[in-house]
Amino acid sequence: MIDANAWVTPYLNDLFAQYDSEDPVVKAASYSLFAGGKRMRPALMQASGTLLKEFGVSDDDILPYACALEMIHTYSLIHDDLPCMDNDDMRRGRPTCHKVFGEAIALLGGDMLLNTAHEVLLEMSVKSQAHAKASYNISRLSGINGMIGGQSIDIDSEGKKIEIERLYELQRKKTGALIEAAVTTPFYLSSASEDILEKLREYALHLGLAFQIKDDILDVEADEKLLGKSTGKDQRDDKPTFVTLLGLDAAKEKLSEEENACYEILDYLNSLKMDIILLRELTDFNLKREY
Repeated sequence: MIDANAWVTPYLNDLFAQYDSEDPVVKAASYSLFAGGKRMRPALMQASGTLLKEFGVSDDDILPYACALEMIHTYSLIHDDLPCMDNDDMRRGRPTCHKVFGEAIALLGGDMLLNTAHEVLLEMSVKSQAHAKASYNISRLSGINGMIGGQSIDIDSEGKKIEIERLYELQRKKTGALIEAAVTTPFYLSSASEDILEKLREYALHLGLAFQIKDDILDVEADEKLLGKSTGKDQRDDKPTFVTLLGLDAAKEKLSEEENACYEILDYLNSLKMDIILLRELTDFNLKREY
């Protein structure tokens, strides 16, 4: 199993060593960035890089992208937890950033992480056209056509009845876009053909939906202490989810469909003699988790 924390933490430590560790914004950003967590997106990027190793991709090539993506993900969590958005008190088993540092510093801490991520991407983009494409892939999928666009739909949908197609769009962007970035970014540094990129996108789409459906189910069924964050908040905030729109049993059926689609794509890639072992392990881990 990939230990993504061991992979990305030294790079992130070196990156943050250049900043004033006593600055409250740096403290807030560090508090959330080094809080642990599953580091799922870096792990997926490393697994995708392993899949594409025969096409010229190495861990060293993609490490800066994995760290930039983790910073983008963490900034989004800081902002999501703010009172003006999801208003959460707990994240990764401890008080959320704004509960420790106050709303203004937490907001700036998230801003710092986003800006630092793009400093890394800009530094990488000048290396070659391939690196520029990889950087752009992450920027595009974290913006209004990706994660931010999904968050916008999410906020606008609170307290409203929406069609299931709208919920799919919401989750493809809010949750799925950064998963797509993790899985597809290594492709742009490879010599693989476009049909492989399409398969990676399909896999990411199904994994992202499955991951979100699992989250929606866990919000109803999980132990809050194991989950490390508040449960029941979807119902509290009157948010449309796969459970609230489909019902718990139907949501579980949909989860099974998305899981099967993930494994079918992995089987196809395996038939091409590609190394899917790490992606399969991560798929198992993320879709069978109980927290």
